[in-house]
Amino acid sequence: MMASRPGEVYEITPIPLEKERDHHMECIVHFEVKHGQEMKRLRGLLFIEKGKKPSTEQLVEMFKDMNYHVALTASDKLLFTPVKAGENYEYIRVIELDTGEAKYTEDRDLKNVITSLMPQRPPGL
Repeated sequence: MMASRPGEVYEITPIPLEKERDHHMECIVHFEVKHGQEMKRLRGLLFIEKGKKPSTEQLVEMFKDMNYHVALTASDKLLFTPVKAGENYEYIRVIELDTGEAKYTEDRDLKNVITSLMPQRPPGL
């Protein structure tokens, strides 16, 4: 409650958390960070609109909050690279987006099969 003049009372109604949850959900972001020869698997947490995937901006901001200043390099692989030269990591790659519903997971076996079936160079003329 808040009073502007003696005797006057105004009531402020907070937005219930249930309403907030109706429109948003958690998304656990599983990712790998390449440090030299070592690969570290880490996780981050985002709140996204129900039924949607996190945007590039949301992912970049999440990484920034973790002190990884990156830009999206390859959208099909969700690969991010440092924006500043001299960082102690080579890249960050998102490997799974877990919303508790549908998951985005890179299927490495499928990717290897498709890559082996595709021509490595354009056929000659």
